[in-house]
Amino acid sequence: MIIGDLACAAGPNTLLFMSSVISTIVEHCKSSRDDSVELQFFLNDLPGNDFNELFRLIEKFRRPNITGERAHLPPFYYIQGLPESYYNRLFPRESVHIFHSSYGLHWRSQELEGLESWRKTYLNEDNIYITKTTTPFVVKQFQKLFYKDFSLFLKLRHEELVHGGQMVLIFNGRKDEDVYNGDLNKLFALVAIALKSLVLKGLVDKEKLQSFNLPVYGPSVGEVKELVMQSHLFNMNLIKQFETNWDPFDDSEGDDVEDNACSSMNIAKFIRPALKSLIVRHFGETIIDAWFTEFKSLVAEHLEKEKTKFTIIVMSLKKE
Repeated sequence: MIIGDLACAAGPNTLLFMSSVISTIVEHCKSSRDDSVELQFFLNDLPGNDFNELFRLIEKFRRPNITGERAHLPPFYYIQGLPESYYNRLFPRESVHIFHSSYGLHWRSQELEGLESWRKTYLNEDNIYITKTTTPFVVKQFQKLFYKDFSLFLKLRHEELVHGGQMVLIFNGRKDEDVYNGDLNKLFALVAIALKSLVLKGLVDKEKLQSFNLPVYGPSVGEVKELVMQSHLFNMNLIKQFETNWDPFDDSEGDDVEDNACSSMNIAKFIRPALKSLIVRHFGETIIDAWFTEFKSLVAEHLEKEKTKFTIIVMSLKKE
């Protein structure tokens, strides 16, 4: 059984996914009395991902399973890294049984092109994503790139999946069709304000900020459904949306922030690794700590006014 985990990153979520698959196969083997199933995991991310750290975690994950007695082992499984963009073909035709991707598909294949020379005309200064003042022209550029990327992703994975193969996809979206009202809009507005404050302090060149656009888009459920149906490649088993707090350690359902200082630090630490490579590539590494401090302070101010949540889309697709 071939399993691809796309945008695996280097944290414990990948281990959680692999553990879930292995546990499911264990139960299947017990009920069917068939212990012949073997698993091949391919862990995929961009070449800049810290695969060394990932495989150090995997060694710790594997160690408790080594008992020396076949009867107590889970199914044999093999793990390999696959450094490549999933907007390219990754596998031979009809070779993969399951694809999983967690918190990756809101990232685009490239930065928006053609906005730099028109920025003062089409986009308010200092914006890095969609805000209330972003023009329909610029919104359309973000949407077009998402439509292109997601359609390509579906086509490539359809080619690689066996007949009846399935995908489970989890990614950031927005709760309704209003493209100006997404949760990511609020978050990345704070990122932009933090960068703007560094411009005022002389740490960032203003033109650098004006040419910076985040390669990201949070779609609505409606947009995702439409692209899947237009592809005629997959049956949609499930599509749902749910909300999670910006603070990854806050599981409460209320609208009040219990510890503003703690939550703002948690959120800033959560966002920093997600954006670090983009910021470093565009502005240089020297501003990271200063940006982090400014961003954390802005998040704390925001949490005093409202407790904001991410909208998450989860979907299950089966190859026709």
